[in-house]
Amino acid sequence: MSQFDIHTLGCGSAKPTPRHQPSSTVVDFRGNLFMVDCGEGAQLALMRKRLKFNRLNHIFLTHLHGDHVFGLPGLIGTLGLHSAGGEITIHTFKEGKEILSKIFDFFSRDLPFEVKFNIINPKEEEIVFENKSLTVRTLPLKHRLPTVGYIFEEKPGLRHINRAMCDFHNVPFSKFGSLKSGEDFVKPDGTVIPNNILTAPADPALSYAHLSDTAFDPAMAERLNSPTLLFHETTYLDCNLKEAIARGHSTASQAAEMARLSGAKWLLTGHYSSRYTDDNLFKEEAEKIFPNVILNREGLTTSLDKLK
Repeated sequence: MSQFDIHTLGCGSAKPTPRHQPSSTVVDFRGNLFMVDCGEGAQLALMRKRLKFNRLNHIFLTHLHGDHVFGLPGLIGTLGLHSAGGEITIHTFKEGKEILSKIFDFFSRDLPFEVKFNIINPKEEEIVFENKSLTVRTLPLKHRLPTVGYIFEEKPGLRHINRAMCDFHNVPFSKFGSLKSGEDFVKPDGTVIPNNILTAPADPALSYAHLSDTAFDPAMAERLNSPTLLFHETTYLDCNLKEAIARGHSTASQAAEMARLSGAKWLLTGHYSSRYTDDNLFKEEAEKIFPNVILNREGLTTSLDKLK
């Protein structure tokens, strides 16, 4: 299994409280950091988690409400004090680039690195980042203004060599690479040894779906592709369902239903409304529908490698 950790920096909603910071999450995939949203205090939360600034090169914004972006000016300014060069890419909408560019130009004029913007379409599902081992795609959400979720999907790995069987069939080491890729082995006399005899299946690919600030929409479930971990906002409890609907948010039970419908292995709660003083109520409500619920909190690290 590869390193695939989710660091919660903030899991509160729009109204600040002493108990919760505004929305911000960091995905640590094989040592590379990807931030999703950047509420106030995100840079300090990064320091508390001892996450290295120089490993952060991509910031993905779900939408342009202040509790998801107000931490960006401070973070970019601080990165400028720590970085010697390179670049950082902010994935956002056209309006996001226009607003943030003006702010950075005024407060962070002499950055030692380049700030790039990847303009995304909030109405279309699209791949916004890809390398040899990871893909990040968007999913349009239903909120009061254009909003997207992000799905981080590990690419399938290579098969594992069965060394005992390879030795038995005299497979040379030079053929191991092709075996890992799924090819059969052909002996000098023409005998074909099937790949599944010489290898074992690759480790299951892991995935993380981040759906923050959205009304419940069961039609999204199949597009999540059975994530290992689903973060789905739980702003309200069912007792405030009417308000959730009116404001384009979801309840804990609706998030649990999404986890069930999508085939997720685990549900991570969050984006709690400030009106509630007991976070355990979100977990209790969700567990009535979906059993594998993780109660989110600031400073929490959730390792996908360890989720069964």
